[in-house]
Amino acid sequence: MKNNMSASGYHAPAVSRAFEILRVVAESHSEMGISDLAKHLGFSKSTTHGLVQALLKVGALDQSQPGKKFFLGPAVVELAFRNWNYFRIVEHSQPILDDLRERINETIFLGALSHWRGLIMATAEAIKPLKITSPPGTTIPLLAGAVGKVFLAQQDDTHVAQLLEKKELPRFTSRSILSKSAYLKELSQVREQGYALDNEEYMPGVRAVAVGLENHRGLPLAIWVVGFAESMSVKSMPRVVEETLNAAKQLQQVLDGP
Repeated sequence: MKNNMSASGYHAPAVSRAFEILRVVAESHSEMGISDLAKHLGFSKSTTHGLVQALLKVGALDQSQPGKKFFLGPAVVELAFRNWNYFRIVEHSQPILDDLRERINETIFLGALSHWRGLIMATAEAIKPLKITSPPGTTIPLLAGAVGKVFLAQQDDTHVAQLLEKKELPRFTSRSILSKSAYLKELSQVREQGYALDNEEYMPGVRAVAVGLENHRGLPLAIWVVGFAESMSVKSMPRVVEETLNAAKQLQQVLDGP
């Protein structure tokens, strides 16, 4: 029998591989099957199949239909949201999100930085036919628009530069920032003004405002407003920014509370 004990402690290869599968599925921009996962991770198909079946059984992975591609299951999201701190944050922040939505009638999100992606924790949808919607549990690429800017602005430039050496700035739209020096300059401006803007950089015809929050009890948090460019016009943006900053101050009091 193989001894999984070492000087550094107990090792469980199956557990490590299972988490690798979850990580790859979470970070993938497209759905992946058994062959895709095995090839990406360098596992055998039989090993990958066995681990995937175990993850499906406990709800950590899911499938839209049997035999189809995989995506993160409800168990992963439920565990994250059952954390007492995040449950408290969502519970106490929802009235603030709703109030901000009433003031500007755009969709509001509260989210955390998780595994270099933005994870939506709570939302208050705009009350109009045409609006931006995403349910809690949805993730956003870190280098996408205003959300990524406020999260990365909390890091120093050296750390961000190291990240950009590994990841190219993606071209989501024709307005996406592709120059690393320009992106670092943008982060510097975010730190100075206390908020980030997205002028159709992530999605065509969509603008956003994001404000970072200090969370001393867990993952970094942010609040952001998203709407179509027609309603979030250049003229209305100063008011949206002001209202978002005020809501962020209220949310910060929630985070700093007992």
